[in-house]
Amino acid sequence: MSDKTKYKPPYAITLTPRLRRENRIRTIQASLAIENNMLTLEQVTAVIDGKRVLGLPREIQEVRNAFVAYEAMDNWHPASEADLLAAHGLLMSTLVDQPGVYRSGGVGIFRGEQLVHMAPPGCLI
Repeated sequence: MSDKTKYKPPYAITLTPRLRRENRIRTIQASLAIENNMLTLEQVTAVIDGKRVLGLPREIQEVRNAFVAYEAMDNWHPASEADLLAAHGLLMSTLVDQPGVYRSGGVGIFRGEQLVHMAPPGCLI
């Protein structure tokens, strides 16, 4: 944040460290499952604990990145463009060519060879 103050969401509550960790792991697993990450709650926990997990390297990296991003989240302000790009940079580290910047090209969702959704045009910085 530019003013060096820590953003506190209005819903912030004090949780025990164990409960906070368990909630974070569940949130990471559920969020990544929406994006087709197939790792189980137990596997996500193991990745975060630094253990070896049988899974796709990309899915394992997504878990690592999400954990790092969640750890940094308290220092970001939701209305800050710089913080949005910083979050993207952490979440997409080693997963895309240019993490932390707006994309400049088009992207789409395909089913086989058929385009089923075209995203809005990318933005140049």
